[in-house]
Amino acid sequence: QVQLVESGGGLVQAGGSLRLSCVASEPASTFYAMGWFRQAPGKEREFVAGTLWNSGTTNYADSVKGRFTIRRVNAQNTIYLQMNSLKPEDTAVYYCSAKKIKSTNWSEWGQGTQVTVSS
Repeated sequence: QVQLVESGGGLVQAGGSLRLSCVASEPASTFYAMGWFRQAPGKEREFVAGTLWNSGTTNYADSVKGRFTIRRVNAQNTIYLQMNSLKPEDTAVYYCSAKKIKSTNWSEWGQGTQVTVSS
């Protein structure tokens, strides 16, 4: 079973930056896409950013466009989420996820990492 291990969460003041990392336990070339989701207390999990593994094409939620950047490093089976100009409403548990080739679902999930932005 694929393991996705996130790191890089923490506490930061509004306006600050954090970088999240997610390492896959198997070659990410087996994935169609990887991405980040987040879930704030009392809210549903929402898509944040994603990247197609082969092409590197990216897409973002409107709420993070211009502030967050997703990047993949093929050789390391790793994706990063650079988060700048953080806002208190970005506070959530951030999850790494992967969608396997020929799958329509985001089927692989990490354990999550907490991001807290203070005002």
